[in-house]
Amino acid sequence: MNYNEVISNVKIYGFDDAVLGSKYPMATDLSKLNNEVTNTVVKLATSKQGEGHDNFMNGIIVQFDLTFTNKAWVEAERYHFLDFISSQSTMHRITKFDLDKAYIEYVDPRMIDIMKEKVNAYNELMDKIKQAKENGEDVKEMDAKAKKMYLEVLYSNPAGFRLCAKMTTNYRQLKTMYKQRRNHRLPEWQAFCDWCETLPHSEFITGLKDE
Repeated sequence: MNYNEVISNVKIYGFDDAVLGSKYPMATDLSKLNNEVTNTVVKLATSKQGEGHDNFMNGIIVQFDLTFTNKAWVEAERYHFLDFISSQSTMHRITKFDLDKAYIEYVDPRMIDIMKEKVNAYNELMDKIKQAKENGEDVKEMDAKAKKMYLEVLYSNPAGFRLCAKMTTNYRQLKTMYKQRRNHRLPEWQAFCDWCETLPHSEFITGLKDE
């Protein structure tokens, strides 16, 4: 899986200021500081997690669109500083997606067929309800049935359903994620880590210096 399949619209803010700030502890005259990435800056960035020397990387903000399956999203949500700006919603729009494009390749086609059947049945019922309301008919029983059918669609949806969310995080958190997910079983996480390696001064995150 290519990282372009899971990451898009990347923007990075505050890199130069964060690097400058990393030099404050040893400075007496701040006017003499610059944002050059020195060996000392790299040493601070690649220090062991939890030591606090890499704290300046909190100031390197990264925003991007992340497209993950339900399975990967559950794991991503454990990271406190990987924040959702906004996201697509199955709760609101599950019956409106193009299901032929919504699932990752590892979803059994039979499950996709079941989802199509349930979604089509729900949408047909909603059309009937709309028509009945226009005719002034009582739709209480149909409404109750529709609510049940919608829940069946939500809870039947396979873990391989993809959703996109706009995210914000920072280099320090990406460092944690990279170290924990580089060899993860899910191809989405592998692609995510491949993307981390493309970021400016990715050695801050990966600890690996470009050859």
